[in-house]
Amino acid sequence: MLKDFHSNTKNIRNFSIIAHIDHGKSTIADRLLEYTGTISERERKEQILDDMDLEREKGITIKSKAVRLHYRAKDGNEYVLNLIDTPGHVDFSYEVSRSLAACEGALLIVDASQGVQAQTLANIHLAVKNNLKIILIINKIDLATADTEKVNQELKNIPELKEEEEVILASAKEGIGTSDILEAIVNKIPPPSGELNLPLRALIFDSIYNPYQGTIVYVKVVDGIIKPGIIIQTMSNERKYEVAEVGVFRPNMEPTKKLIAGEVGYIKAGFKNIKDTQVGDTITDASNPARKSLSGYKKVTPLVFCSIYPIDNKEYENLKAALEKLKLNDSSLFSEPETSQALGFGFRCGFLGLLHMEIIQERLEREYDLNLIATTPSVMYQITKKDGKTIKISNPASFPSKIEIEKIEEPYVKVNIITPSQYIGGIMDLVQDRRGTFKNMEYIDEKRAILDYDLPLNEIILDFYDKLKSRSSGYASLDYEFISYKQSDLIKVDILANHEIVDALSFIVHKDKAYYRARKIVEKLKEIIPRQLYQVPIQASIERKIIARETIKALKKDVIAKCYGGDITRKRKLLEKQKAGKKRMKRLGKVEIPQEAFLGILKIE
Repeated sequence: MLKDFHSNTKNIRNFSIIAHIDHGKSTIADRLLEYTGTISERERKEQILDDMDLEREKGITIKSKAVRLHYRAKDGNEYVLNLIDTPGHVDFSYEVSRSLAACEGALLIVDASQGVQAQTLANIHLAVKNNLKIILIINKIDLATADTEKVNQELKNIPELKEEEEVILASAKEGIGTSDILEAIVNKIPPPSGELNLPLRALIFDSIYNPYQGTIVYVKVVDGIIKPGIIIQTMSNERKYEVAEVGVFRPNMEPTKKLIAGEVGYIKAGFKNIKDTQVGDTITDASNPARKSLSGYKKVTPLVFCSIYPIDNKEYENLKAALEKLKLNDSSLFSEPETSQALGFGFRCGFLGLLHMEIIQERLEREYDLNLIATTPSVMYQITKKDGKTIKISNPASFPSKIEIEKIEEPYVKVNIITPSQYIGGIMDLVQDRRGTFKNMEYIDEKRAILDYDLPLNEIILDFYDKLKSRSSGYASLDYEFISYKQSDLIKVDILANHEIVDALSFIVHKDKAYYRARKIVEKLKEIIPRQLYQVPIQASIERKIIARETIKALKKDVIAKCYGGDITRKRKLLEKQKAGKKRMKRLGKVEIPQEAFLGILKIE
């Protein structure tokens, strides 16, 4: 058991590391762990806190991680530093906001060659909103392309950072500036403001499920003390549990005698039901409960939706259980059961973005050994019917008939694109092609600009990010946030295989793009769907009017192969019999749609 390091909050510092994707958050965290002796030489590896296979493969942080460091400062005092490493990708900004709520300060990392990027600005706004003390760090100063003076000036031009005088120059790879960062944490970030003698209040900021120990919750203790043996209750549902173990992350779980106000750690209390420990809930002492719960987190709204089905319908219950476990520590994931004529039983799921969707699908397949099929992603539409009712739909299968609809509104997002100036023309063409409305353009310096657009979310979710990167040779960065719903001229396009609607392939699109997209999809399906022993028409229709068609030719079986010579009428009889059989097959035959068809649609330009 780890020794108790202190009994007051003055020597505790809680901080987060925030940055644009790939600016060196995880590597800075590695250097801090090494410098403070939190990990030994034997445990040293790249991306120590990124323990998911997916994180290590993709080189990105997906889940926030907490770890406790012990540091003896130059003033001779010993400090406990609770570090929370956060993701950088726009899809995981909700993870960042949760982590920041458990901190008093943040290290803002900026790449010395890339400078301020879209996600850097978004993270600064989040940190300021949470009243955090920001420590500025320019990382990767060892690179040949580093320009610290230019980046420093960019930071000074950001209104929220005008008062920040000191900027720490660092190279996480070379270990330069690590001690300066630790001293700045100790001297600039305030200690937590909680009181030891108040009733216990602990904020749940994350949790994991263990099949033997139940749910293990990650908490920041705001007030009071928590020890093994006490009876606690969750303030949202007042369920009571006995604490079996408390501890901290170093970076693995290590038990302690208690957690006091200001500390970050974990609680094991035999939480059996996954739904009993929601992220953002407050834990208190059942014998002396707090009167008011902590403010928790604002409810997150999913932006991108798709349906996920098990390839084998017998795996439906396993998929249901797996989604419940993932929702436990990813409260931005939404799911509800649904059925499809083509694919059987599955779930309609909501995500914060395409990367989030991809990660969830991969986690379901890897961690829970499921074989899944996912439909084309879409967004949530708001439809006002002629009878005055307003409905929200994310699934094209629920789209009402045109005669019932008064107006359709779709979600719009405010898009910030930071790009080198030579790519502005190509990017503006791309955004305007996606129905973007130009709002503003500002130059950060003589070589880079920020473009502001309002854009339908539906135009971003398929391949916008890839196109943006290719138009800018990989240099442009993107950040977006939801602004409102706006009226649009949208229609639903149905895809038919052998005259039957494949509901999972239907999509909602702007009227001007309907024919073009439908044409591309039927062409793609013709390539992907295997040939049958009968002719298969692939069609696209709007309100039962066919707007595009391709035909998959029949495979021909050689029924007269064994007829050597003899009467020709015998051959004719066999061919007539084959023709009649094909007609019957076409009438009764069901076309199997392979998973590649759903994936292929995502790649259509």
